[in-house]
Formats: sequence, C-alpha cells, structure tokens
Amino acid sequence: METLRIEGLTKTFGAGNLEVRALREINLSVSRGELAALLGPSGSGKTTLLLCVSLILEPTAGKIVFDGQTIFEKNRWSEVDIRRLRREKVGFIFQAHNLIPFLTARQNVLLPLNLVGIKGQKAENRVRELLEYMEIAHRADNLPALLSGGEQQRVAIARALANTPKLILADEPTAALDTARGAKVMELLKEVARENRTTVIVVTHDERMIKGFDQVYRLKDGCLNGDRERTV
Repeated sequence: METLRIEGLTKTFGAGNLEVRALREINLSVSRGELAALLGPSGSGKTTLLLCVSLILEPTAGKIVFDGQTIFEKNRWSEVDIRRLRREKVGFIFQAHNLIPFLTARQNVLLPLNLVGIKGQKAENRVRELLEYMEIAHRADNLPALLSGGEQQRVAIARALANTPKLILADEPTAALDTARGAKVMELLKEVARENRTTVIVVTHDERMIKGFDQVYRLKDGCLNGDRERTV
C-alpha cells in the first residue's frame, strides 16, 4: 500500500520575468517499508520537493496523497490538520540540524514525544534508546552549541525517529558525518523502514550511501529524469 503519492507537483517562485519553476510536474509514489533516494546536482529541486511533500512549503499545483488522505490538491490545502499530521506521522531530518538551541540533546529528542502526549518514563526510555543507538548518549545533557556538527546531526536524526513516524524525509542526513557513521545512519534508516513499515525518502549526493534502496529518482532542473530505478 502506498504511503505517499505525488501527481503533477509543481512549485514556482516569483512571477513574470522573474519566475523560476523549481519543480515541474513531478510524479512519484513510495510504498510502506520502501526506501527512496532523490539524487541530482545542487539546485535541481531535491530539497524543495521534500519541503513541498511535508507542506512546509506550499506547492503551486499538483496533488499529494499521504497515508490515504489527500493533503493538497488543485492549489489548495486540504481539511487535514497539517501540523498534527507532521507531528504524529512525519519525521524530518534537516541538513542544517535545526535543533532548538536552548534545549539539551535529551530535551530536543524528548520534545516531539511530549507534543503527542508521550511523557514520563516511557518517553525517557525512548530518548535514551535513540541517543545510545546514535552513540551520543554521553552528550545528552549538552546544549547544541557545545556539540560538534556531526553530534548535532545524530541528535537531529534521533529526534526525527522519536515518534516512529510513517514517513521520514531526510535532507542529506549524512553530510556532517564521516563515512563509517554515515553508513550506520543509512543502515538505521533501512532498519526503521523494514521493521516498522516506514516510508523513507533521502536526498543525497553520495551514491555510495544508497546501496539496497528500493527506488532511486534523479532530478535535473526540477524534472524527474526518466523512470525510477531499482538498486541492488
């Protein structure tokens, strides 16, 4: 069963002579438990696509169906509570970490659990489990400013996984990590997809990191370049 289906997704910035079409009639679908990679040069529209899928950025046109619900169609938002949907069903891993600066690593991972009503020992156990897996538990009580770039990214990934989301959108999740830790992150995402039937979409420039992915989409100038590929 499909978790995500996109039809004719288009995103335009500006107007008239200044108009830039960042995405052009994008069509793709990803099923539960599948991993899909978005590859392409800088400026090809990969990050814009992720932002439109999560409705952080409003598409110009097209249709988005997520978890059986149409959340965007015909230039208008749906009646779905988008913020609640993102809190409960979508995990987003940003390239720039986007940790809350006045919260510790532990508190950053705890926050999405608290927002959906998971508190107390159950929440603390989940946070500890994720921080230990990401090998960052020893820095749990540090603020983001005291963490290295790689440590911040590992905390951000733990935060995205906290609520066991149905869809994980990852924008260059291994960019700040060394090869070994980057490979471990990708293995973690694969485990999450297979064990929890989670859909995972990853933007990356590194083709070495997508071995074993189910689908590979290549973007160029806002267009999908040919049919989706399968990896081995």
